[in-house]
Amino acid sequence: MKNFDVAIVGGGIVGCSIAFELAAEKLKIVVFDRQQAGREASWAAAGMLSPAPDSPRDLPLVPLAQESLRIYPEFVRALEEASGRAVDYTRKGTLQIFPSPSAEAQRDAMLAGHRELGLASEPVSLAEARKLEPALCPAAGAVLRLPQEETVDPRLLMDAVLAAAINRGVEVRSGCPVTSVMQQGGHSTGVVASAEVIQAKHVIIAAGCYSAEVGGRMGLRIPSIPTRPVRGQMLALRRQGLALRHVLRSERGYLVPRSDGRIVAGSTLEDAGFDKSVTAAGVRQIREAALELCPGLAGAETLETWAGLRPGTPDDLPILGFTDVEGLILATGHYRNGILLAPITAKLVRDWIIDRSSRFDMQAFSPLRFQSVRRESATP
Repeated sequence: MKNFDVAIVGGGIVGCSIAFELAAEKLKIVVFDRQQAGREASWAAAGMLSPAPDSPRDLPLVPLAQESLRIYPEFVRALEEASGRAVDYTRKGTLQIFPSPSAEAQRDAMLAGHRELGLASEPVSLAEARKLEPALCPAAGAVLRLPQEETVDPRLLMDAVLAAAINRGVEVRSGCPVTSVMQQGGHSTGVVASAEVIQAKHVIIAAGCYSAEVGGRMGLRIPSIPTRPVRGQMLALRRQGLALRHVLRSERGYLVPRSDGRIVAGSTLEDAGFDKSVTAAGVRQIREAALELCPGLAGAETLETWAGLRPGTPDDLPILGFTDVEGLILATGHYRNGILLAPITAKLVRDWIIDRSSRFDMQAFSPLRFQSVRRESATP
Protein backbone atom coordinates (compact mmCIF):
# COMPACT_ATOMS: atom_id res chain seq x y z
CA MET A 1 0.00 0.00 0.00
CA LYS A 2 1.46 3.36 -1.07
CA ASN A 3 1.11 6.54 0.99
CA PHE A 4 0.87 10.09 -0.38
CA ASP A 5 0.12 13.50 1.04
CA VAL A 6 -2.29 14.29 -1.82
CA ALA A 7 -4.09 12.14 -4.40
CA ILE A 8 -5.49 14.07 -7.37
CA VAL A 9 -8.24 12.54 -9.51
CA GLY A 10 -7.90 14.06 -12.97
CA GLY A 11 -4.79 14.79 -15.01
CA GLY A 12 -5.91 17.83 -17.02
CA ILE A 13 -4.60 21.37 -16.76
CA VAL A 14 -6.31 21.96 -13.40
CA GLY A 15 -5.22 18.73 -11.73
CA CYS A 16 -1.64 18.93 -12.99
CA SER A 17 -1.31 22.64 -12.11
CA ILE A 18 -2.41 21.82 -8.56
CA ALA A 19 0.10 18.99 -8.44
CA PHE A 20 2.89 21.28 -9.68
CA GLU A 21 2.03 23.92 -7.06
CA LEU A 22 1.78 21.47 -4.15
CA ALA A 23 4.98 19.70 -5.13
CA ALA A 24 6.82 22.97 -4.47
CA GLU A 25 5.80 22.49 -0.82
CA LYS A 26 7.67 19.17 -0.76
CA LEU A 27 4.44 17.18 -0.57
CA LYS A 28 4.23 13.69 -2.04
CA ILE A 29 1.67 13.88 -4.86
CA VAL A 30 0.04 11.32 -7.15
CA VAL A 31 -2.22 12.17 -10.10
CA PHE A 32 -4.65 9.66 -11.62
CA ASP A 33 -6.25 9.93 -15.05
CA ARG A 34 -8.74 7.56 -16.62
CA GLN A 35 -6.92 7.85 -19.96
CA GLN A 36 -3.76 9.64 -21.14
CA ALA A 37 -3.24 12.61 -18.86
CA GLY A 38 -3.93 15.98 -20.46
CA ARG A 39 -5.84 14.73 -23.51
CA GLU A 40 -9.39 15.81 -22.68
CA ALA A 41 -10.80 19.37 -22.43
CA SER A 42 -7.36 20.87 -21.77
CA TRP A 43 -6.01 19.51 -25.06
CA ALA A 44 -9.06 20.71 -27.00
CA ALA A 45 -9.21 24.32 -25.76
CA ALA A 46 -8.53 27.45 -27.84
CA GLY A 47 -6.28 29.07 -25.24
CA MET A 48 -7.85 32.54 -24.96
CA LEU A 49 -7.08 34.13 -21.59
CA SER A 50 -9.98 36.52 -21.09
CA PRO A 51 -11.35 37.56 -17.68
CA ALA A 52 -14.40 39.22 -19.27
CA PRO A 53 -17.75 37.56 -18.42
CA ASP A 54 -19.63 35.81 -21.21
CA SER A 55 -22.95 36.43 -19.43
CA PRO A 56 -24.28 37.92 -16.16
CA ARG A 57 -24.02 34.43 -14.63
CA ASP A 58 -20.22 34.74 -14.89
CA LEU A 59 -19.92 37.94 -12.82
CA PRO A 60 -18.87 36.19 -9.56
CA LEU A 61 -15.97 34.67 -11.49
CA VAL A 62 -14.41 37.95 -12.66
CA PRO A 63 -12.19 38.64 -9.58
CA LEU A 64 -10.74 35.12 -9.75
CA ALA A 65 -10.22 35.42 -13.51
CA GLN A 66 -8.51 38.80 -13.15
CA GLU A 67 -6.13 37.47 -10.51
CA SER A 68 -5.36 34.38 -12.58
CA LEU A 69 -4.56 36.56 -15.60
CA ARG A 70 -2.32 38.73 -13.41
CA ILE A 71 -0.24 35.77 -12.23
CA TYR A 72 -0.15 34.03 -15.62
CA PRO A 73 3.30 35.35 -16.61
CA GLU A 74 4.73 33.98 -13.36
CA PHE A 75 2.92 30.67 -13.94
CA VAL A 76 4.33 30.37 -17.48
CA ARG A 77 7.87 31.24 -16.36
CA ALA A 78 7.77 28.61 -13.63
CA LEU A 79 6.47 25.93 -16.00
CA GLU A 80 8.96 26.72 -18.73
CA GLU A 81 11.87 26.73 -16.29
CA ALA A 82 10.79 23.47 -14.62
CA SER A 83 9.98 21.66 -17.87
CA GLY A 84 12.41 23.17 -20.38
CA ARG A 85 9.48 23.62 -22.80
CA ALA A 86 7.95 26.73 -24.37
CA VAL A 87 4.17 27.19 -24.31
CA ASP A 88 3.59 29.85 -27.03
CA TYR A 89 2.32 32.49 -24.59
CA THR A 90 1.48 35.84 -26.22
CA ARG A 91 0.12 39.17 -24.98
CA LYS A 92 -1.20 40.93 -28.10
CA GLY A 93 -4.79 41.56 -27.03
CA THR A 94 -8.20 40.90 -28.58
CA LEU A 95 -10.41 42.79 -31.00
CA GLN A 96 -14.10 42.32 -30.19
CA ILE A 97 -16.13 42.76 -33.35
CA PHE A 98 -19.74 43.98 -33.52
CA PRO A 99 -21.14 43.41 -37.04
CA SER A 100 -24.85 44.01 -36.46
CA PRO A 101 -26.84 47.17 -37.30
CA SER A 102 -26.77 48.12 -33.60
CA ALA A 103 -23.00 47.64 -33.43
CA GLU A 104 -22.11 50.90 -31.70
CA ALA A 105 -24.77 50.46 -29.01
CA GLN A 106 -23.57 46.91 -28.33
CA ARG A 107 -19.95 48.08 -28.18
CA ASP A 108 -20.78 50.89 -25.76
CA ALA A 109 -22.78 48.56 -23.51
CA MET A 110 -19.88 46.10 -23.34
CA LEU A 111 -17.41 48.93 -22.76
CA ALA A 112 -19.46 50.26 -19.83
CA GLY A 113 -19.70 46.79 -18.32
CA HIS A 114 -15.96 46.19 -18.65
CA ARG A 115 -15.08 49.53 -17.08
CA GLU A 116 -17.40 48.87 -14.16
CA LEU A 117 -15.56 45.58 -13.56
CA GLY A 118 -12.12 47.16 -13.90
CA LEU A 119 -11.34 45.38 -17.17
CA ALA A 120 -9.08 47.13 -19.68
CA SER A 121 -11.22 47.97 -22.70
CA GLU A 122 -11.11 50.76 -25.28
CA PRO A 123 -13.15 51.64 -28.38
CA VAL A 124 -11.19 52.03 -31.59
CA SER A 125 -12.31 53.47 -34.90
CA LEU A 126 -12.80 51.14 -37.82
CA ALA A 127 -9.84 52.74 -39.59
CA GLU A 128 -7.60 52.18 -36.57
CA ALA A 129 -8.90 48.63 -36.17
CA ARG A 130 -7.92 47.83 -39.77
CA LYS A 131 -4.44 49.21 -39.15
CA LEU A 132 -4.17 46.88 -36.16
CA GLU A 133 -5.62 43.96 -38.12
CA PRO A 134 -5.63 44.41 -41.92
CA ALA A 135 -7.54 41.15 -42.45
CA LEU A 136 -10.54 42.39 -40.45
CA CYS A 137 -13.91 41.96 -42.13
CA PRO A 138 -15.23 44.98 -44.10
CA ALA A 139 -18.68 44.48 -42.54
CA ALA A 140 -17.50 45.28 -39.01
CA GLY A 141 -19.75 47.96 -37.53
CA ALA A 142 -17.80 48.69 -34.34
CA VAL A 143 -14.71 47.38 -32.58
CA LEU A 144 -13.58 47.18 -28.98
CA ARG A 145 -9.91 46.56 -28.18
CA LEU A 146 -9.11 44.46 -25.11
CA PRO A 147 -5.36 45.13 -24.75
CA GLN A 148 -4.60 42.95 -21.72
CA GLU A 149 -6.07 39.70 -23.00
CA GLU A 150 -3.56 36.96 -23.75
CA THR A 151 -3.33 33.57 -25.43
CA VAL A 152 -1.46 30.33 -24.85
CA ASP A 153 -1.26 27.12 -26.85
CA PRO A 154 -3.10 24.66 -24.55
CA ARG A 155 -1.39 21.60 -26.00
CA LEU A 156 2.08 23.01 -25.41
CA LEU A 157 0.95 24.25 -21.99
CA MET A 158 -0.38 20.81 -21.07
CA ASP A 159 2.84 19.11 -22.14
CA ALA A 160 4.83 21.64 -20.10
CA VAL A 161 2.78 21.34 -16.91
CA LEU A 162 2.94 17.55 -17.04
CA ALA A 163 6.73 17.59 -17.52
CA ALA A 164 7.16 20.27 -14.85
CA ALA A 165 5.08 18.34 -12.31
CA ILE A 166 6.97 15.12 -12.99
CA ASN A 167 10.29 16.97 -12.67
CA ARG A 168 9.15 18.14 -9.23
CA GLY A 169 8.56 14.54 -8.20
CA VAL A 170 4.84 14.15 -8.93
CA GLU A 171 3.78 10.62 -9.84
CA VAL A 172 1.38 10.65 -12.81
CA ARG A 173 -0.64 7.51 -13.56
CA SER A 174 -2.38 7.55 -16.93
CA GLY A 175 -4.96 4.91 -17.83
CA CYS A 176 -5.66 4.43 -14.13
CA PRO A 177 -9.27 5.29 -13.20
CA VAL A 178 -10.17 5.90 -9.56
CA THR A 179 -13.04 3.66 -8.56
CA SER A 180 -13.68 4.89 -5.02
CA VAL A 181 -12.60 7.31 -2.33
CA MET A 182 -11.94 5.69 1.01
CA GLN A 183 -13.52 7.28 4.08
CA GLN A 184 -13.33 6.69 7.78
CA GLY A 185 -15.11 8.67 10.46
CA GLY A 186 -16.06 11.51 8.08
CA HIS A 187 -12.50 11.80 6.73
CA SER A 188 -11.20 10.82 3.30
CA THR A 189 -8.27 8.48 3.73
CA GLY A 190 -7.27 7.79 0.13
CA VAL A 191 -8.51 6.19 -3.07
CA VAL A 192 -8.78 2.88 -4.83
CA ALA A 193 -7.37 3.01 -8.37
CA SER A 194 -7.08 -0.02 -10.66
CA ALA A 195 -7.75 -2.23 -7.64
CA GLU A 196 -4.82 -0.70 -5.73
CA VAL A 197 -5.39 0.99 -2.37
CA ILE A 198 -3.66 4.37 -2.14
CA GLN A 199 -3.59 6.18 1.19
CA ALA A 200 -3.60 9.99 1.11
CA LYS A 201 -4.20 12.76 3.63
CA HIS A 202 -6.06 14.82 1.03
CA VAL A 203 -8.01 13.81 -2.06
CA ILE A 204 -8.74 16.35 -4.81
CA ILE A 205 -11.33 15.66 -7.51
CA ALA A 206 -10.35 17.60 -10.64
CA ALA A 207 -11.77 15.29 -13.29
CA GLY A 208 -13.60 17.88 -15.42
CA CYS A 209 -16.87 16.69 -16.92
CA TYR A 210 -16.11 13.19 -15.61
CA SER A 211 -16.25 14.43 -12.00
CA ALA A 212 -19.95 13.57 -11.77
CA GLU A 213 -19.19 10.02 -12.86
CA VAL A 214 -16.35 9.77 -10.34
CA GLY A 215 -18.46 11.20 -7.53
CA GLY A 216 -21.33 8.86 -8.31
CA ARG A 217 -19.08 5.87 -7.67
CA MET A 218 -17.80 7.14 -4.35
CA GLY A 219 -20.82 7.05 -2.08
CA LEU A 220 -19.95 10.50 -0.77
CA ARG A 221 -22.07 12.26 1.84
CA ILE A 222 -22.17 15.36 -0.35
CA PRO A 223 -24.63 15.38 -3.30
CA SER A 224 -23.43 13.97 -6.58
CA ILE A 225 -21.00 16.35 -8.28
CA PRO A 226 -23.22 18.10 -10.86
CA THR A 227 -20.83 18.42 -13.80
CA ARG A 228 -21.98 17.68 -17.34
CA PRO A 229 -20.17 17.51 -20.69
CA VAL A 230 -20.66 20.45 -23.07
CA ARG A 231 -19.23 19.67 -26.49
CA GLY A 232 -17.17 22.26 -28.31
CA GLN A 233 -16.13 21.60 -31.90
CA MET A 234 -13.02 23.33 -33.28
CA LEU A 235 -11.08 23.83 -36.50
CA ALA A 236 -7.46 24.68 -37.28
CA LEU A 237 -7.12 26.66 -40.52
CA ARG A 238 -4.29 27.99 -42.64
CA ARG A 239 -4.42 30.40 -45.58
CA GLN A 240 -1.21 31.09 -47.46
CA GLY A 241 -0.20 34.73 -47.00
CA LEU A 242 -2.73 35.41 -44.21
CA ALA A 243 -1.49 36.00 -40.68
CA LEU A 244 -3.58 37.46 -37.86
CA ARG A 245 -1.98 39.67 -35.23
CA HIS A 246 -4.77 39.53 -32.63
CA VAL A 247 -7.56 37.32 -31.43
CA LEU A 248 -10.74 38.25 -33.30
CA ARG A 249 -13.98 37.57 -31.47
CA SER A 250 -17.70 38.17 -31.96
CA GLU A 251 -20.84 36.79 -30.36
CA ARG A 252 -20.83 34.04 -33.03
CA GLY A 253 -17.25 32.79 -32.82
CA TYR A 254 -13.54 33.54 -32.55
CA LEU A 255 -10.20 33.21 -34.31
CA VAL A 256 -7.01 32.59 -32.34
CA PRO A 257 -3.68 32.89 -34.19
CA ARG A 258 -0.78 30.58 -33.34
CA SER A 259 2.87 31.42 -33.82
CA ASP A 260 3.26 28.64 -36.42
CA GLY A 261 0.67 30.25 -38.73
CA ARG A 262 -2.32 28.12 -37.78
CA ILE A 263 -5.57 29.89 -36.94
CA VAL A 264 -7.81 28.13 -34.43
CA ALA A 265 -11.51 28.75 -35.07
CA GLY A 266 -14.35 27.96 -32.71
CA SER A 267 -16.63 26.96 -31.30
CA THR A 268 -19.92 25.20 -30.68
CA LEU A 269 -21.77 24.78 -27.37
CA GLU A 270 -23.66 21.48 -27.49
CA ASP A 271 -25.31 19.18 -24.99
CA ALA A 272 -24.31 15.98 -26.78
CA GLY A 273 -23.40 13.82 -23.81
CA PHE A 274 -19.93 12.28 -23.93
CA ASP A 275 -19.90 12.21 -27.74
CA LYS A 276 -16.80 13.95 -29.13
CA SER A 277 -17.78 13.60 -32.79
CA VAL A 278 -17.16 16.43 -35.23
CA THR A 279 -20.30 17.13 -37.27
CA ALA A 280 -20.88 18.73 -40.66
CA ALA A 281 -23.28 21.21 -39.05
CA GLY A 282 -20.73 22.17 -36.41
CA VAL A 283 -17.97 22.71 -38.97
CA ARG A 284 -20.31 24.79 -41.13
CA GLN A 285 -21.31 26.98 -38.16
CA ILE A 286 -17.69 27.64 -37.22
CA ARG A 287 -16.63 28.39 -40.81
CA GLU A 288 -19.48 30.87 -41.27
CA ALA A 289 -18.51 32.72 -38.09
CA ALA A 290 -14.84 32.68 -39.11
CA LEU A 291 -15.61 34.20 -42.52
CA GLU A 292 -17.68 36.95 -40.89
CA LEU A 293 -14.61 37.90 -38.84
CA CYS A 294 -12.03 37.41 -41.59
CA PRO A 295 -13.25 36.96 -45.20
CA GLY A 296 -9.67 36.23 -46.23
CA LEU A 297 -10.12 32.75 -44.78
CA ALA A 298 -12.33 31.77 -47.72
CA GLY A 299 -10.71 28.73 -49.24
CA ALA A 300 -8.41 28.24 -46.25
CA GLU A 301 -6.97 24.77 -45.75
CA THR A 302 -8.47 22.82 -42.86
CA LEU A 303 -5.51 21.36 -40.99
CA GLU A 304 -7.47 19.65 -38.23
CA THR A 305 -10.93 19.26 -36.74
CA TRP A 306 -11.63 18.10 -33.19
CA ALA A 307 -14.06 18.36 -30.31
CA GLY A 308 -13.66 18.60 -26.56
CA LEU A 309 -16.00 18.21 -23.60
CA ARG A 310 -16.11 21.23 -21.31
CA PRO A 311 -17.14 20.60 -17.69
CA GLY A 312 -20.38 22.53 -17.30
CA THR A 313 -22.27 23.05 -14.02
CA PRO A 314 -25.88 24.08 -13.27
CA ASP A 315 -24.89 27.73 -12.72
CA ASP A 316 -21.88 27.81 -15.10
CA LEU A 317 -19.52 28.48 -12.17
CA PRO A 318 -16.65 26.25 -10.99
CA ILE A 319 -16.99 23.92 -8.03
CA LEU A 320 -14.10 24.83 -5.74
CA GLY A 321 -13.46 24.07 -2.10
CA PHE A 322 -13.78 21.65 0.77
CA THR A 323 -16.69 19.27 1.04
CA ASP A 324 -18.25 18.00 4.26
CA VAL A 325 -15.96 14.99 4.02
CA GLU A 326 -12.82 16.25 5.72
CA GLY A 327 -9.76 16.16 3.49
CA LEU A 328 -11.81 15.95 0.28
CA ILE A 329 -11.54 18.98 -2.04
CA LEU A 330 -13.32 19.62 -5.34
CA ALA A 331 -11.61 21.63 -8.10
CA THR A 332 -13.79 21.06 -11.13
CA GLY A 333 -16.52 22.53 -13.33
CA HIS A 334 -14.36 25.28 -14.86
CA TYR A 335 -16.52 25.13 -18.02
CA ARG A 336 -14.90 27.43 -20.65
CA ASN A 337 -12.22 28.80 -18.33
CA GLY A 338 -10.02 25.89 -17.28
CA ILE A 339 -6.89 27.15 -19.07
CA LEU A 340 -7.35 30.66 -17.69
CA LEU A 341 -8.17 29.60 -14.13
CA ALA A 342 -5.53 26.89 -13.69
CA PRO A 343 -2.96 29.16 -11.97
CA ILE A 344 -5.37 30.67 -9.43
CA THR A 345 -7.03 27.31 -8.76
CA ALA A 346 -3.62 25.82 -7.97
CA LYS A 347 -2.83 28.73 -5.62
CA LEU A 348 -6.18 28.40 -3.86
CA VAL A 349 -5.77 24.67 -3.26
CA ARG A 350 -2.25 25.26 -2.00
CA ASP A 351 -3.58 27.86 0.48
CA TRP A 352 -6.36 25.55 1.66
CA ILE A 353 -4.02 22.64 2.30
CA ILE A 354 -0.93 24.44 3.57
CA ASP A 355 -2.33 27.54 5.29
CA ARG A 356 -5.96 26.45 5.84
CA SER A 357 -7.00 29.86 4.52
CA SER A 358 -8.21 31.60 1.36
CA ARG A 359 -7.55 35.01 -0.14
CA PHE A 360 -10.99 35.10 -1.81
CA ASP A 361 -14.61 34.79 -0.73
CA MET A 362 -15.36 31.38 -2.22
CA GLN A 363 -19.00 31.01 -1.20
CA ALA A 364 -20.26 31.33 -4.80
CA PHE A 365 -18.11 28.34 -5.79
CA SER A 366 -18.61 26.11 -2.75
CA PRO A 367 -19.39 22.45 -3.48
CA LEU A 368 -22.05 22.67 -0.77
CA ARG A 369 -24.14 25.25 -2.67
CA PHE A 370 -25.87 22.46 -4.58
CA GLN A 371 -26.70 20.69 -1.34
CA SER A 372 -28.82 23.64 -0.18
CA VAL A 373 -30.56 23.83 -3.57
CA ARG A 374 -31.50 20.17 -3.38
CA ARG A 375 -32.84 20.53 0.14
CA GLU A 376 -35.02 23.47 -0.92
CA SER A 377 -36.33 21.62 -3.99
CA ALA A 378 -37.22 18.64 -1.81
CA THR A 379 -39.28 20.76 0.59
CA PRO A 380 -43.03 20.11 0.05
